[in-house]
Amino acid sequence: MAALASNAQMLTRQCHSNYKKEQFWRKESLNWEKKCGSFVKVYSDKLGRSQIEKVWRLKAFWSNVSRPETVEMEPINDVDELDAVLSHARNLSQPIIIDWMASWCRKCIYLKPKLEKLAAEYDNKAKFYYVDVNKVPQTLVKRGNISKMPTIQLWKEDEMKEEVIGGHKGWLVIEEVRELINKYV
Repeated sequence: MAALASNAQMLTRQCHSNYKKEQFWRKESLNWEKKCGSFVKVYSDKLGRSQIEKVWRLKAFWSNVSRPETVEMEPINDVDELDAVLSHARNLSQPIIIDWMASWCRKCIYLKPKLEKLAAEYDNKAKFYYVDVNKVPQTLVKRGNISKMPTIQLWKEDEMKEEVIGGHKGWLVIEEVRELINKYV
């Protein structure tokens, strides 16, 4: 059953009415994952058929809401901020990812939300930053040795270790960045 419901009660009511039509006392029909999407039947084998109907309850599978789905990347605006970020990362001994992008670059704009989702996966293991090359001094761009956009660099211990130049498909870039992070985490 695929249903879009405005609230959980409507979805629960629909699942309940579908479930009532089934023979709920048979073990084969107790598999709610197939019958009702995101709900599961919780029951006790010790109870009889008539008591199971009274005691059953639904339990929703929700995603882990304690972890954010995206983490907004912080901007770096000048060389002093870059030095501060690098020294803080050195103290924590974690890598940082810097997305060198431009506001006019379509691939850069497309990649940024994907990198923010990746940042949520590595929330405590790596920090993600971005630099808009049109809004910063050129000394910062030269320090990163940037020639193409978008360029995603991994920095650790005050030096650039590896980079991915993102001229190809977005999902490939994200996989390459994931591999980089896994090397250095």
